[in-house]
Amino acid sequence: MTNFILKLFVKDRDNVADAAVRARYGIVAGAVCIVTNVLLSAAKFIIGALAGSIAIQADAVNNLSDVGSSAVMIFGAVAANKPADGKHPYGHARLEYVIALGIAVLIILVGVSLCRESIIKIITPEAVDFSFATIAVLAISILVKLWMGFFTSNVGRRISSNTMAAASKDSISDVAATGAILLSCTAGMIWGINIDGIMGLIAALFVLYSGVGIIRDTVSPLLGEAPDRELVDKLALKILSYRGIIGIHDIMVHSYGPGTTVATAHAEVRSDSDFLMIHEVIDRAERDVLSEMGIMLTIHLDPVEVDNEELNRARQIVESAAAEVEGVISIHDFRMVNGQQNINLIFDVVVSPGTKKAEIDRIHREINERVHSVNPIYSTVISFDFDYTGA
Repeated sequence: MTNFILKLFVKDRDNVADAAVRARYGIVAGAVCIVTNVLLSAAKFIIGALAGSIAIQADAVNNLSDVGSSAVMIFGAVAANKPADGKHPYGHARLEYVIALGIAVLIILVGVSLCRESIIKIITPEAVDFSFATIAVLAISILVKLWMGFFTSNVGRRISSNTMAAASKDSISDVAATGAILLSCTAGMIWGINIDGIMGLIAALFVLYSGVGIIRDTVSPLLGEAPDRELVDKLALKILSYRGIIGIHDIMVHSYGPGTTVATAHAEVRSDSDFLMIHEVIDRAERDVLSEMGIMLTIHLDPVEVDNEELNRARQIVESAAAEVEGVISIHDFRMVNGQQNINLIFDVVVSPGTKKAEIDRIHREINERVHSVNPIYSTVISFDFDYTGA
């Protein structure tokens, strides 16, 4: 069914890197969710009113709120497709995260309302008139919501959308909530036990849990989370595949929303290279990464001496010393400057983000002591970088 719907309504559906195609995915998914939630909400309102069940009516309200969430989903897909402008040069794709956050807030508000109504029903229970029609509607609702969860999850994976992931989690939480209500109805019909308020409260807690989970998953990319390690490794290997590039460091990757990624990297080349040729290689690498990986890449050139035996020996000493110091990830940008009384070894040390100044001072001191113990005329001049990608 999912493939049929997408094939019917999403033109060029395999080209998910295209912002227009992503927008069509979002619009189609939102429209499907609106139609199904309207039908489910109407059916539950009628059945809940006839049976006098607060749990079923609360579940209907939950489905009605999903209609609003789906409408917001469509708005987000259209807005995120808005092209870049002067104030937002990297586009508007991060609106997807904001929309997902809005959906989470709506879910939590509904959950709080359901908790309040259910507690009232527990304190002052009222008779509930369940029937086989009630059970049938709830069972059908569970099946439909399960399908909606798989449908939005499928779409979310195709276009890497946090909004779709949020909608999928919402649908699955609805399955749990409706399942609890179905259990309440069954218990009421078979044993005459009125646990409508209790089941309503359980359903509300499921809703709240889902909303909090979506907020947790959405706030992280908004704050700026670490890039996917697989993506960073792929980018590094791609850059290193070009003739003349012998090393790479200081990779930084910034996501401005699905489909909009900006990266920078320092590429090491031989200091005796033909720099006109290397410049052409760098330009080609940047163009290829954009066309093949969809990443806007800027490469900084770092010339490296490779045939200087004295420098290579000094670099080996520093690398061995740094490897023995806790907290050091790697070193790069190694240079050597001869003075009258000593030799300055200048290099960068990479440490983990969040490393405190006291730790940095300790690392600096220990590296300097180890290097100085090997050769007293060596002095270290160290700059510290943070490993933002884990590469």
